[in-house]
Amino acid sequence: MNIETERKFLVADDSFKSEAVRTLRIKQGYIAHDAGRTVRVRIADDKGFLTIKGPSMNGGISRFEWEREIPLQDAEELMLLCKDGKIDKTRFIIPAANGRKFEVDEFYGDNEGLVMAEIELGSEDEAFVRPSWLGDEVTGDKRYYNSHLLTYPFKDWK
Repeated sequence: MNIETERKFLVADDSFKSEAVRTLRIKQGYIAHDAGRTVRVRIADDKGFLTIKGPSMNGGISRFEWEREIPLQDAEELMLLCKDGKIDKTRFIIPAANGRKFEVDEFYGDNEGLVMAEIELGSEDEAFVRPSWLGDEVTGDKRYYNSHLLTYPFKDWK
């Protein structure tokens, strides 16, 4: 079983953009999301992915994740099965120490104005260097889960 261990943060300013080594345009939909379990379809640039995630553990830092690349045409067809609404964002890939990377997502549409960063770690207590643009930690705050943003978009928080 693959366990994803990551921490999530708000982003304080857009200075992260100058550190990005790659960007991806991501659109994703949810076939199912209930009780912390999700089945997600993602199109990242010209690649498709199917992902299944389990409920969060240990304060939201870890959760089961199964992800496979699928043909783009299959992902486009599966998007038609998704619940209403889609997540639309640009992901900026930023190198971090020890071979890690930050993934910073800038959201569009109903989540316009939200910018979040995450870093995947090898263990829950792994230390990492916090860049100056990293803001408050939101790990475990369900409001910031993509599946939650679909139902309760950022625009409605204001």
